[in-house]
Amino acid sequence: MRSRVHRHMASVLPELFDDEPAAMACLSVAGPLDAEEKEPVLPPEFNWRDYTTMLLHVAAEIEHSLMVQYLFAAYSMGGPQVPEGLRDKVRGWQEVILGIAKEEMGHLVTVQNLLTSLGAPINLDREDYPWGSDFYPFPFTLRRLTRESLAAYVVAESPAKWTDDIAERVKKDAEVAVGQEVNRVGELYGRIDKILSNREHIPDELFHAETLPYQASWDEWGRGYTRGERGQEAGNVPDVKSPELLVFGVFSRDSARKALHEVGEQGEAVDVDEQAETSHFKRFLGIYLELEKLPRAEQDKVSRPIAENPVTAHRLNESVMVQLGAKTVTTSPITDPFTALWGHLFNLRYRMLLTDISHAFRLSGPLDNGGVLTGRGALVHRAFAEMYNLRALAGRLVELPLDKDHPDGPRAGPPFEMPYSLELPDRDHDRWLLQRDLVQASRLLTDQLLETNPDCARDPYVVALRESDRRALEQIEHILSRKGCTG
Repeated sequence: MRSRVHRHMASVLPELFDDEPAAMACLSVAGPLDAEEKEPVLPPEFNWRDYTTMLLHVAAEIEHSLMVQYLFAAYSMGGPQVPEGLRDKVRGWQEVILGIAKEEMGHLVTVQNLLTSLGAPINLDREDYPWGSDFYPFPFTLRRLTRESLAAYVVAESPAKWTDDIAERVKKDAEVAVGQEVNRVGELYGRIDKILSNREHIPDELFHAETLPYQASWDEWGRGYTRGERGQEAGNVPDVKSPELLVFGVFSRDSARKALHEVGEQGEAVDVDEQAETSHFKRFLGIYLELEKLPRAEQDKVSRPIAENPVTAHRLNESVMVQLGAKTVTTSPITDPFTALWGHLFNLRYRMLLTDISHAFRLSGPLDNGGVLTGRGALVHRAFAEMYNLRALAGRLVELPLDKDHPDGPRAGPPFEMPYSLELPDRDHDRWLLQRDLVQASRLLTDQLLETNPDCARDPYVVALRESDRRALEQIEHILSRKGCTG
């Protein structure tokens, strides 16, 4: 898929971007924020609706990739190596980055709504290592939080004309982290908006309001967040503001463009109250400037010594290196058998989260019917449960050893490996069979954890997870018995 998308992106490069560096040129196919400077160019083999669908698929992959990389960085923060006087500060930074990752989840879901409104397939795929694509802001890499990795996030979320002295410093650090110039995310949305604004490219009748019951809504996915009031306290960390989850239903051209503008502004806005720090750019930059003031030795203690790009490789003890432009990406196989089981469980629950979201887009209607969960309601509830599962499992993995021969060496971290497929069966009955497959796979993995280390039988998390899986299986069997299945 990625190489196929790249083929189309590259097809219009020579005549448009002769004076741009290669990496920037590929992303620039999506267009500048100042869309008046360049008109969109339709690549060969497309019409405008299909081209817009492809760009939205790229946008979805970028949102998904950034969310995962931000989560990995946030999970890496903290630990016993953090100087005592810095721990509250680091906890606050971690909460801010987790909040940004949650907001990226809202962007990802809103892009799915845009695709659904246009009658296009949704896309929950993303970039993975060791592969890379040069239309991404930077090659996908799971890194612990450092000043340099943070700089890459600042630049990815930065506005178009950010050229002061601070910008030069941050961009220099970002290049150290990723080995190339970092592209901006906002350019892609600028190009999509430019296309959507043209009725000749996308006629009004291509927006399908009747898909709204299938789309994600804020009422369903915004639980625990405060619409439009990010200034409220997050609750668990003093002085940290709660995230503002943006989920927009799309039923017309205006609603589509509003969704794009709101998502873009949350990412890169600079023309807001300096104290509000509402955009991702402002929040990342604020942490960077505080981190930069610390002595270098203290900067390095902000996060745990976690390996880069941990993988649950079958061929253990084999490091995979792939050249991506100017940067060599190295994966880190998890060779400790017990840690590897936790890593597989993390990957499986990650797949379950993506499957729940994708499956929910196939169903319409309310979450419950007279107080009884519908199939759609069950999927939304389970998606939230998997988000908590991922955080709990990541908490284990950042403390477990990567290498069986070096128990005091680098920690593993959550692998976030993509499943072999995100495709769902055509029939809803078969989609629920897939749901049952995944829960049963989870039971098999927890059985292996218990066999490998019997102490897990007293682990409250393992006990709770097995009970949760038992209830999920009962619910799925009920639906498969046609008592609750929708089709």
